[in-house]
Amino acid sequence: MRIAKPMLLITTPIGVVLGIHEAFRLAGGLAFLMIALVLMISAAFGMLVMTIRKEEAQLRAAAATAEGSDAQQPESRELP
Repeated sequence: MRIAKPMLLITTPIGVVLGIHEAFRLAGGLAFLMIALVLMISAAFGMLVMTIRKEEAQLRAAAATAEGSDAQQPESRELP
């Protein structure tokens, strides 16, 4: 995985660009469809990442608020 991850991060965008270039060379309409598809998938992925980050921030804020309220109030323990 040490070698595979960087290789995928480099070769995937290069392959997409070369594929779109080849699509323009063969048939212009095909390239526009490919670009539209790549943009839609990128937008969906970006929205997914934004939603995950927003929910994670809300959970962290709720946890920080809960910790702060626990520190201010003395603990009440019931004896058996």
